Amino acid sequence: MNGGPSGFNNAPVTKAFVIATALFTVFFGIRGGSSKLGLSYQDIFEKFRIWKLIISAFAFSSTTELFSGLYLLYFFRVFERQIGSNKYSVFILFSGFVSLILETILLSLTKDPTANLLTSGPYALVFASFVPFFLDIPVTKRFGVLGVHFSDKSFIYLAGVQLLLSSWKRSIFTGICGIIAGSLYRLNIFGIRKAKFPEFMASLFSRFSLPSLSSQSQPPRRTSPNLGRQAVRAYRAPMPSTTEPSEEAIATLVSMGFDQNAARQALVHARNDINAATNILLEAHSH
Repeated sequence: MNGGPSGFNNAPVTKAFVIATALFTVFFGIRGGSSKLGLSYQDIFEKFRIWKLIISAFAFSSTTELFSGLYLLYFFRVFERQIGSNKYSVFILFSGFVSLILETILLSLTKDPTANLLTSGPYALVFASFVPFFLDIPVTKRFGVLGVHFSDKSFIYLAGVQLLLSSWKRSIFTGICGIIAGSLYRLNIFGIRKAKFPEFMASLFSRFSLPSLSSQSQPPRRTSPNLGRQAVRAYRAPMPSTTEPSEEAIATLVSMGFDQNAARQALVHARNDINAATNILLEAHSH
């Protein structure tokens, strides 16, 4: 499983977030301040360090966390392709805001004078994304190693566990807050899943994201809310295609966890457009 087509095609928000996380982590790491970015009771309730609330949502405190976190963020770009960049931006802000509220409540209850009780980094987005990953991404392969059963989703879970335990209770607390935020989004509290930003705000991510190699061969596309419904209708009503889908394209969709025959049919109906075929399969699976 690799989260779909390689690169950041149709995932400009994820791309901007990954770049920002890497830059913030490296910058504070060089200055030797990454270990001081975690939140504590004093930061919020005594010294009112508002800047730490923002920075701590981006910069990881160690290189190990950075690699694990970026790997998961990159994989979870599949959800931006599924719901569109606009709604995915709402998902990022909602998960971050809810997690921050929960972390603030936790600090107020413990009143622990220990510095940096909660570790820094985009734990909110990473672990909120595990909720749709668990519920929406199907398991297609199972295998055993020394009598222990695994699936093709196991490696993502293992990376998540590694990140969750990277700083022990400091990272466990923030990870749990992220899972709760993702669950509330999934439950559509306050109708959040229907919320959208104005189109001009969502397009800013596309304008400021650095160009990718894959985008040079394909013009940028906007994800329309009606794309999924149109794709599903196309999936149910076959359209003739003169070109047989390539085995490489089929393998890419299969690596995401989709059935091989379904992947082939989706590519036929999408006229061999792998991004459109991905949307077909994801939208069809969500219904």
